[in-house]
Amino acid sequence: MPANDPGQPLRLPKKHAATLDRAPDPALGERLWHAQSLRDALLAAVVTIILFCILWSLLSSVRDRVLPWLTVVLGLIVGHAVRRAGRGLDWRFPLLAAAATLAGSLAGNVVVAAGFTAGELGTDTFTVLGNVTSLTWPAFFDRVITAADVIYALTGAALAAFYANRRLTRHQYTAVRIWRDRQ
Repeated sequence: MPANDPGQPLRLPKKHAATLDRAPDPALGERLWHAQSLRDALLAAVVTIILFCILWSLLSSVRDRVLPWLTVVLGLIVGHAVRRAGRGLDWRFPLLAAAATLAGSLAGNVVVAAGFTAGELGTDTFTVLGNVTSLTWPAFFDRVITAADVIYALTGAALAAFYANRRLTRHQYTAVRIWRDRQ
């Protein structure tokens, strides 16, 4: 029976047929490969983390409670920022997004803790952050960072890695593979 028989009402359309409608162009694969930018992805991740830390600190101050699950949201946002800015196709971009999310979750926890400490001391957050010494870090990791923070940070890093690579159509993916095989 033919695949496109209208007599079969439950026949699903084929989205992954065995052949492509046109031959993939290796030049398209080369253009896609050279469009990657690790520098742009890193810059986007850093800007995203800075803005997110400020937003997280403000939101925590307004609600008067720490929201540790926001590191998962940070992972989503960093992953999408790395995807859009870096246009990456290989393993470097998910690794960059995951590492940036872990660093951003630590930085966000530091900023939020400094904001709450500043409220208790009657000063501003920048003063508290400016007076951090090597003796501050052990107390910070003992009192502020919990197992839940680590789990949220790892979950956010996994989400960032998942969303970091560029999504290609089947035709683009085949063009990149053909171009890389010719190299």
